[in-house]
Amino acid sequence: MLPCSALAYRLSVLLLPLLSFISTISAANVAVSGKTKYVEAATPDGESIWLKDARKPALYTQGFGDCLGSSLINVTRFDAAYYKDNMTVLFHLEGNTNVANESLMMYIGVFAYGEARFDLTFNPCNAQIYSLCPMNRSVPIEANGIIPVSQSDVAGIPPIALNIPDFEGQAILRIFANSTQSQVGCYSAVVTNGATFSHPSAVGTVLGIFTIIAVAASFATAAYGNHIPTTRTHYAHSLSVLVVFSIFHHIYFTGSLSVNWPSVLPAFWSNFAWAGGMIYSESMQNSVNQLIGSNKGNTSIVGAAGSGSSAEHLGGGFEISQIYKRSLFHRDPSSLSDRLLDLRSANFENHLAKRALANTTEGYNWYGTPVKPGLPLPGNFSGFAGTLAQENIPASNAFMTGFLWFLVVILIVAAAVVAFKWTLEALVKYTQLDGNRLTFFREHWLGFTAAAVLRTTVTGFFVIVYLALFQFTYKGSAGVTAIAALVFLIFFFGLFGVAGYACYYRLHSGSYAIKQDRLHFEQRKALGFLPWIGFGLESQRSEKAQASSSFGSMPWRSIQYVNEDASRISVQQDEEYIQKFGWLSARFRRTRWWFFALWLTYEFVRACFYGGAAGHPMTQVFGLMAVEFVALITIVRLRPFEGARLNALMVYLLGFSKVATLALSAAFDVRFNLARINTTVIGVVIIVIHGLLASVTLLAIVFGAISSYMSVTRDRAAFRPRKWEPYRERYFSHLTKSPLDVKPATPMPEPPKEPYFRVASVRREPKIEDSDPDRIDPASSRTSVAPAAAIGSHLGSRQNSLQSAHMSSSSNLPFGARSHRTSWSTRDFSGVQEAQHSNRSSQMLSGSRMHNETSDGSLRDPSHHERVRTLSRSPAPGVPLEVRKQRNGKGKEKEIPLDERSSEEIKT
Repeated sequence: MLPCSALAYRLSVLLLPLLSFISTISAANVAVSGKTKYVEAATPDGESIWLKDARKPALYTQGFGDCLGSSLINVTRFDAAYYKDNMTVLFHLEGNTNVANESLMMYIGVFAYGEARFDLTFNPCNAQIYSLCPMNRSVPIEANGIIPVSQSDVAGIPPIALNIPDFEGQAILRIFANSTQSQVGCYSAVVTNGATFSHPSAVGTVLGIFTIIAVAASFATAAYGNHIPTTRTHYAHSLSVLVVFSIFHHIYFTGSLSVNWPSVLPAFWSNFAWAGGMIYSESMQNSVNQLIGSNKGNTSIVGAAGSGSSAEHLGGGFEISQIYKRSLFHRDPSSLSDRLLDLRSANFENHLAKRALANTTEGYNWYGTPVKPGLPLPGNFSGFAGTLAQENIPASNAFMTGFLWFLVVILIVAAAVVAFKWTLEALVKYTQLDGNRLTFFREHWLGFTAAAVLRTTVTGFFVIVYLALFQFTYKGSAGVTAIAALVFLIFFFGLFGVAGYACYYRLHSGSYAIKQDRLHFEQRKALGFLPWIGFGLESQRSEKAQASSSFGSMPWRSIQYVNEDASRISVQQDEEYIQKFGWLSARFRRTRWWFFALWLTYEFVRACFYGGAAGHPMTQVFGLMAVEFVALITIVRLRPFEGARLNALMVYLLGFSKVATLALSAAFDVRFNLARINTTVIGVVIIVIHGLLASVTLLAIVFGAISSYMSVTRDRAAFRPRKWEPYRERYFSHLTKSPLDVKPATPMPEPPKEPYFRVASVRREPKIEDSDPDRIDPASSRTSVAPAAAIGSHLGSRQNSLQSAHMSSSSNLPFGARSHRTSWSTRDFSGVQEAQHSNRSSQMLSGSRMHNETSDGSLRDPSHHERVRTLSRSPAPGVPLEVRKQRNGKGKEKEIPLDERSSEEIKT
């Protein structure tokens, strides 16, 4: 900034470098080589150098606008440039006026990052700007000049400003009438170094190509296949176009907050303007301007300084008393320094005249043009108006521009689906495609077209509703406002009505119940180590093997749907529902199919804060921060999408970006008066967040295209490339499990281990008795009477069954017991097996007869007394099996060997 201690010092600062410049280049010698022109200049060290006349300046101005609103001078060209190589400042001014005669004083100030870096006040008559000496309506205004500067003059401009992208600076020209000592003209131009984050033609094209890939991959998975539930599963795992546009909309429409953005952010966001429908078309803008008329609205309502309106405090304002004290060229003719200034040669004046050339390839072409009506002042990036200014779209035209491009997209989508259908038919007709391919799509192409159009409407819901609400706040043309109201009603009642009917169609057959519960505040860890607060219901905590510790709770009620039709299939298997409402619910989990209704509500609330609260930055920032925080927690808990990639993008990355961006954007409110250098640093942090989010989205589109390729080739036995075959099998295995939407069983925790012992093996050593030939085999002893017991049971005889069981238990050994040698020889009982068989046969016949006929000849079950008496006849343990007791006529019992019984007794 120029020192202001004394007028003499100011003159020396200007004149000494000027005299040095004149003597060095010998009255501005110009070397011409073909069509390239060079000028000779001197370095600060006194060395002579040749520079291109049309070289790019280190800093230069672009578009400019009226900052007074009622300027008496109509400026058609205003630009200034700073050349670091020869330390000069160049300016041009052209225009006209209706003032008859007026002497003027002029002021030029350069501001960088909110601070004055250079200023100059001069009298145009003393600076040989004769078209303004005095100003007359009959003389066109043409002013130009080359002002040498010293290192001290530009010491306030940091070296990084010459290379940093989107240098934030302004050049302000103020014109004052000497007769009234009042401001009669003010123009502001943006200062730049040429480096910028704004490359919509390159970056926007790349983003558009990736988006088209996502659209094609998503449509391919929806159109391929004849089994609707299978097609829905593959479609649910492709990348959602809704998610892609939600991310792009979040990045671009963050600029809708009514805060004073640093210049780097609107420049970066301009790469995403096409996704929000903000595409500049000269013919479209002219048509919209005819509809709007002269009512461009007031950009100050939404927080921006409008071009053509008064901005007295621009650049810190001015004090008229200081303007007339600081004039460098308001000099005394008797002063030696003033006389030295008149030593300009004719060649030097000729050089200045050549510098004034414009619109040529030979002369100076680093200049801007006047901004269009309705745009904010150049260098002001506040609010949505400042963001739109990067596209040269006035805020008054925002709604109509977005709505018209939305209609164009609807037509393109519908035409693309129809064209695809008839292309397939043509290929089938000319035998270039099998007639059995894509039969379901070819038969239901009208339904696919309607679903594609409706899906596009859901994707653009936030943009259209926001632009309509912004139009209501901006208060522009009445005709445009009426159109916005009609479109708003159609979108609001139309989509919410369809969403409500989709929920009712699925839930009308059941009932609802209010469940009492408790909401616990739990201590958790975020990212594994950060202390975090979580929420959990009492009913869910009881299902967990180990619930997190709770430090508080509150009563909670939840509404649960009770399905009264147990045989009803799930929503993901319901072909009729998928055909009708799959464009709404197909991508969500089985238990979260209704999430589309919640999502529309969430997008509507966001649009209300962005558009309805425009001009109230704190309401926007902190209201949206609360909404986004609650939405982040809710969506993280629900994890609504069936595809893992969609949950990662929408739930975690997009949610974090929204919350972080809003938290950082609060610093840009003018009431905090944060230094512009600091706001630029914060802006770069936001660019990093948005850039990473966009990069991950593009990466997800690539992986989504690969998975969609696997889906549409699922019926092919041969898959290429072969090295992807394991990934394909793993992907299909994941698809078969995900529709079930069942949490994996939690393994039971192992009990703590206590001291124990374990027998690994047992080895039996031979014993002496193993060599005894008279040893009884335990296995044969235990199974000697099993067949008899089975026969008795089959015949149904209660008596003989119990008796056989008793005999079996009396001859069997307990499991694991070893039989020892008896005191008598087994040879004494060699006929035991034959005797037992005869005895059992007799008992079975008698038992069957007793069971079917009693003494009185009736058919009934034997009495309890008879069963007890039968049991009492069983031989006692220890009695040899070949002897039985029998009562005689005298009431005495005698023992009769089995071999002595008569044949008649055996028959009975």
